[in-house]
Amino acid sequence: MTSANAYPYLNPDLSLEERVADLVSRLTLDEKIEQMCQYQAEIPRLNIQAYKHGTEGAHGVAWLGEATVFPQNTGLACTWDPELMRQIGSVIGDEARVYYQKDPKINGLTIWAPTVDMERDPRWGRTEEAYGEDPYLTGRLTTELVKGMQGDDPFYFKTVATLKHFYANNNEVDRGSASVSIDPRNKREYYLKAFEPTFKEGGAASMMTAYNGINGVPCNVNPEINDIVKGEWGMKGFVVGDAGDVLGTVNDHHYVESYAEAVARSVKNGIDSITDDQDISFRALRDALEQGHLTEADLDHALQNTFRVRFRLGEFDPAERNPYAHVEESKLCAEDHAKLSKQAALEGVVLLKNTGILPLRKEIGSVAVIGPMANEAHTDWYSGTPKYRITPLEGIISQLNEGRVRYCDGSDRIRIRSLKTGKYVVVGNEEQGHGLTAAEPSPEKAAIFRRTDWGWGSETLREDTSGKFVTENEEGFLSATAEEARGWFVKEVFQIQDQEEGLSGITNWQGVPVAIGGDRELRVNGSTEKVESRFAIEVVSDGIAEAVEAARASEAAIVFAGNIPFINGKETIDRMDITLPSAQQQLIQAVMEANPNTIVVLVGSYPFAVNWEQEHVPAILYTSHAGPELGAAAAEVLFGEYNPAGRLAMTWYRSQDQLPDIMDYDIIKGKRTYQYFEGEVLYPFGHGLSYTEFEYSGIHLSRPIITKEDELVVSITITNSGSLAGEEVVQLYVHADQSRVPRPLKTLSGFKRLSIVPGASETIEFKLSTADLSYWDVTRERYVMESGTYTIMAGSSSKDIKASVVITAEGEEVPPRSLTSPVKAENYDDYEGVYLDECIEGGSSVRTREESGWIAFWDVELGEQDRGVLKARVSCMDPGAEIEVRLDEAAGQLAGRSLVPPTGGTQAWTTLEIPLEGINGRHSVYLLLKGSILISKIHLE
Repeated sequence: MTSANAYPYLNPDLSLEERVADLVSRLTLDEKIEQMCQYQAEIPRLNIQAYKHGTEGAHGVAWLGEATVFPQNTGLACTWDPELMRQIGSVIGDEARVYYQKDPKINGLTIWAPTVDMERDPRWGRTEEAYGEDPYLTGRLTTELVKGMQGDDPFYFKTVATLKHFYANNNEVDRGSASVSIDPRNKREYYLKAFEPTFKEGGAASMMTAYNGINGVPCNVNPEINDIVKGEWGMKGFVVGDAGDVLGTVNDHHYVESYAEAVARSVKNGIDSITDDQDISFRALRDALEQGHLTEADLDHALQNTFRVRFRLGEFDPAERNPYAHVEESKLCAEDHAKLSKQAALEGVVLLKNTGILPLRKEIGSVAVIGPMANEAHTDWYSGTPKYRITPLEGIISQLNEGRVRYCDGSDRIRIRSLKTGKYVVVGNEEQGHGLTAAEPSPEKAAIFRRTDWGWGSETLREDTSGKFVTENEEGFLSATAEEARGWFVKEVFQIQDQEEGLSGITNWQGVPVAIGGDRELRVNGSTEKVESRFAIEVVSDGIAEAVEAARASEAAIVFAGNIPFINGKETIDRMDITLPSAQQQLIQAVMEANPNTIVVLVGSYPFAVNWEQEHVPAILYTSHAGPELGAAAAEVLFGEYNPAGRLAMTWYRSQDQLPDIMDYDIIKGKRTYQYFEGEVLYPFGHGLSYTEFEYSGIHLSRPIITKEDELVVSITITNSGSLAGEEVVQLYVHADQSRVPRPLKTLSGFKRLSIVPGASETIEFKLSTADLSYWDVTRERYVMESGTYTIMAGSSSKDIKASVVITAEGEEVPPRSLTSPVKAENYDDYEGVYLDECIEGGSSVRTREESGWIAFWDVELGEQDRGVLKARVSCMDPGAEIEVRLDEAAGQLAGRSLVPPTGGTQAWTTLEIPLEGINGRHSVYLLLKGSILISKIHLE
């Protein structure tokens, strides 16, 4: 009998592929099935330990206990500091290793981070999790984060980064069932751009697919996982489905009819590990094998991908060979990690506006610290557990002293009284579980609650003495016991609805009334007994009035506004608007009227439309929920100990009226993001001010002409012309001065964060390649750099351009299109009233959205001879459907028309022949689709 130690896969001197193949070959079929899910089973006979894929680590190790917490990802993006991201990634890797050493069966080393999704819409509920709206910025930051997480050893991984969510995942509305329409240019130039460098340069060894579908195909069965990620980009690790989405192929997308087919299609299209109910998934895998949907070789291929990663994590090798085999436990929450967290919090602060009021003088006599975010340091769903928290109030007190600081959160204090009995609500003692009971006849003995309105019908109540949130337990009873308003279901959220003067109804997070039962306890009314559900809300103190009083009595007022990460915008919930809650707007306006020396600090997970504040308030700062050092960082910036240099990673719009529908993913035609948006914004992408001034001069090119497969250097000199040391984030943008297709107004192609002392200058260089000037040519399905001129711009933001220079590109001319060989319908140049759907014959099809639509193919060479027939591959369910062929515009010359016969199903394809008349020369060709039609290819004969 062979000793386990003699198995070839345990020999670290063999090649990785030999070892992986040998191990997988030794598994029985049942063992292979049991290795296909998130929790991989232990196999003692082969020295395979139990292993779990998926430790949360978005901005620090999460859900395992105390760990270093960094700012939210949207705040990390504002640092524009790739080197900082590499260091943060290394800390995440170290601390994940410490937890792995504690319990390797549960605390795995494959980390579900970073989120690389493009944030083309600020209403997305998960905006806090990603890195902004630009693929170049996102790609640079996440690539370095991945490098830090995975380490720099040529073979062993410290941890493995799992990029999420592939791809076009930027809405929570019906996210598990929706399909988004992505044409080839949007896909190649935008949605895939951020993922590409994290694989090709960063070497990311894992990826998670998105819940949504793309062009009618759920992401977990998208052939692009194999074709692009594992093929073009050479990814050598494993791909995991998001929680529940493989079975969701049946339950949510209704794409296939059985779990067996769902797991089979997922595995064949590149899913290597399933994050679903394991018992159901195991049964589905067995059924798929029995029914012939899967072969054992398919499982082998997937398992080789997952075990390839486990080998490189060092699981099967002697510890002395692996530099990451033992990380000192002292690394967990280490002091240098806390310093890095603070550095990230500081670097992410963005100075949005400053008329000169900032920085505040340390000698200031008094400051009013006001607002619902002033004494908070919130975590979010994917946060770790911080060892400590410094709130803005605490940070400001440390800068001055408590005697010079007046604090008011701006919330009303209220008493709640039963209308029926007249008795007031009190909070029980510890033995009573701090439950809420309408039992006190005296208002003086009633419980006082802080009532905070977060907008859009969401309010919280906090017992004033303990500061605990009122929440709902599993039985529906209310108690003042929650430290935070948080959770997958946020049971600390209530609606207090005025019914008539002085009377209110209270409903819970689900809209179910809160009532008083016979036992006088407040609970959600899920019973059939007669209950009282009307209350009198008595205001004990007016929060805004108190804030105004504090502001008037102080030399300056600082209002901390923003959001709780679990309310009105989070995973599963998109924002209803991009403004601040109206209660916070009223608070800011009242404080500003009371004290013109008012500063607003926005602490939030996403952009806000603060138009009034921008017009009236002297200074505005933005920070994300920046972890335990939030308050220290905010205070140091306010009082000038740190000169802010954060830059926005997203456009801040003036109103959501400037945005298309959230489900419109076409950033080109929809004119989304700084690349295409032509209107006036509140703050542009890349915006951020400083307490000093910088001048740009001497922009130079290493040569004025760039050719194919070429590279040139752009240099520029930056001078600190102010009186304070500071950091500037130099941003390089490019613009095509002419093109066959609509090109971005500008595209970020380089950036550098640099520190300069007063009076000093620094010359920096950017490399510019043909890839920076190229776009995806749908006529030939490849990138192309067109011949012509391009403007190269350098500045402090996408709008604040300080210097520019024009270069000449000796590229290529895009030839006229030819339709004489089959052309994919999705490779149109323009469209109206259509979207992209699946074609089961391969690729995507164009489908009419309502009654009609059109697609256009520009600059088609039709030749000198009249063309007789246009053949179209179509599918149709509409007996009255029709296709027209027109020239040069949608209402142009009619060249042909044909009825489209019903084919018996939306994926029942036939070839339609459309007779043509007088079609020759060089024209744009428009296909008008009338009725419910799908079209996948066209071909002229």
